[in-house]
Amino acid sequence: MQVAPPTTHTPETQTQLFRYVLQLADTSLILAHRLSEWCGHGPILEQDLALANIALDFLGEARSYYQYAAELEGQGRTEDDLAYLRSAVEYRNPLLVEQPNGDFAATIVRQFIYDTFHYHLLQQLQAGPDTQLAAIAEKSVKEAAYHLKWSSEWIIRLGDGTEESRRRVEQAIASLWRYAGELTTPNATEKELQAAGLVPDYAAMLPQMEAHVARVFEEATLPVPQGVFMQKGGKDGRHTEHLGYLLTELQYMQRTYPGLTW
Repeated sequence: MQVAPPTTHTPETQTQLFRYVLQLADTSLILAHRLSEWCGHGPILEQDLALANIALDFLGEARSYYQYAAELEGQGRTEDDLAYLRSAVEYRNPLLVEQPNGDFAATIVRQFIYDTFHYHLLQQLQAGPDTQLAAIAEKSVKEAAYHLKWSSEWIIRLGDGTEESRRRVEQAIASLWRYAGELTTPNATEKELQAAGLVPDYAAMLPQMEAHVARVFEEATLPVPQGVFMQKGGKDGRHTEHLGYLLTELQYMQRTYPGLTW
């Protein structure tokens, strides 16, 4: 992907931006890997292919972010180094995306929660002052719009479907909603960049996000969860045990055969 020349930043801002872009890259990579685990296991062929294609979209987005993060860091590391040669505590993805796939309903709920945030985030980033982030967001937002449409339609089908599909989607919401709040709760890096006007204000995004969730859940005849205690820590490197197992599989080839190329 061709992106615009990097915007000039002060050294301190560039360090914070590196951390933020790495956080975006980690999030896309981990979710891509989770979705790729469905390949060959989808409930029907059409949805098996849909999940694989969405995984590829996130993988492509992750590559763009990792390439930009490597430029910002300026220490000679590549996208492969950042993706494959870091430990779990160095990853900055939110806890939601590392959660296991569970059944199809759980994957859909996880995807819907993240898609709602992701689409609105990219809409704001594409109009932001950093030309590299804006270019990546401009490309990715087209795919994110489809992702959100896809996961929203499945929430409706499962919620307003059979007794079994409703039971499963309600169970998934009860299990996963606790991770939704971390997406819009800025950590120290995000707060600094928000204050500098370089990344979106999540609080300003919330009304549109909440309105979309309300519309979808109303059509799905599902209640929107209220008063849920939100888990967080992933964006600061405090992860669930699931990430370690995921990285063991994801990084195996590169760590076993360092420098391997196709």
